[in-house]
Amino acid sequence: MDTQHYKATLVARRLELQARLAKIEADLDAPGNPDDDDRAIERNNDEVLESLGGSGQTELFAIDAALSRITAGTFGACVRCGDAISPARLDAVPQAALCEACVKEI
Repeated sequence: MDTQHYKATLVARRLELQARLAKIEADLDAPGNPDDDDRAIERNNDEVLESLGGSGQTELFAIDAALSRITAGTFGACVRCGDAISPARLDAVPQAALCEACVKEI
């Protein structure tokens, strides 16, 4: 298995997520609009941004875990059952920690 390919993909995605999360954080820290109607819209937008930020953080955690598995030499093995994760699954979701059978069981 070409772990260097997956490592490069994961590192690139991590950089992309970090940039996106920094932008979300900056948007959330921006001063609010003094107009009541605009503030209500901003609150709704903030909820969406917080949700996106949470999803991004979750994906970032999974990427870091996958990079740790590459370093440990266990990348590509299901963390639950130990079976190999299919290359098709890893190509679609390089940070995948579970094989298809274990994902279906959860």
